[in-house]
Amino acid sequence: MRAGAIIAAIIAAAVIIVGASSLYTINETQQAIVLQFGDVRDQVREPGLHFKVPFIQNVVYIDKRVLNLETSRQLVGGESGQVVITSDQKRVVVDAFARYRITDPLKFYQSVRDMRQANDKLLPIFLSNIRNVLGEATLEALVRDDRAALMQKIEEGFNIAAAEFGVQVVDVRIRRADLPQQNSEAIYARMRTEREREAAEFRAQGRETAQRIRSRADRDVTVLLAEAQRDAERIRGEGDATRNRIFAEAFGQDPDFFDFYRSMQAYRAGLKGDNTTVILSPDSEFFRYFGSDSGAARR
Repeated sequence: MRAGAIIAAIIAAAVIIVGASSLYTINETQQAIVLQFGDVRDQVREPGLHFKVPFIQNVVYIDKRVLNLETSRQLVGGESGQVVITSDQKRVVVDAFARYRITDPLKFYQSVRDMRQANDKLLPIFLSNIRNVLGEATLEALVRDDRAALMQKIEEGFNIAAAEFGVQVVDVRIRRADLPQQNSEAIYARMRTEREREAAEFRAQGRETAQRIRSRADRDVTVLLAEAQRDAERIRGEGDATRNRIFAEAFGQDPDFFDFYRSMQAYRAGLKGDNTTVILSPDSEFFRYFGSDSGAARR
């Protein structure tokens, strides 16, 4: 009884082991290649439970999802991307990525073998297509005008080259296209110098305009003052002439009164102030109205 039980247990274990070795599972994100002593025996793309010859055949799983290929791991002067020289001889750091899917697992396995080496083999091809396509375009086309068309062209060229690996390129995108850092700094410095030159030129023009306005204003002031002085002198002369005429007419009408009036004006002008001192002889003509209301000279 014990020997029979042991044999049954051994047989059951062997059946379990053989059964486990005969079954394998593929999930929805995978596809598989069945190998027998290194030779490919089958390609399995449908998910689910599948059978193989135990202990003789083994299964290699290959990803069926859309995979990512980045150029950002290429560092250029501390920046991520790939340096490309455009047709107008501009150095540009391009950061791009591609999306691809493994459509032929057999061809992929034969050319790549290891999933971990896939990106290492595809990246140089991707970068080569980027350089070839962008090398025929101008910086303006890359940055502004034809970016979508250039990405489409890169995708087509990359797809043709990647087909021999059993890979289909789904999409290519240029994430960033900038001048290298040192070029950017030089351009910014040149722009700053240019702006400073323009600012200095504008300031010089402003100073010149201000000086011109100031000179014109000074000239106008001088002309206005001269004209005002001329008019004032003319008016003053006319006033003096009118005054002299009036005095002359008054003198002609009453010479004695005019003589008296002028003497009174002379007294007021000469004796102005509280401490005015005048030294004259007593019989001076200046005081003739002090001795007589007619102004006759004293004897």
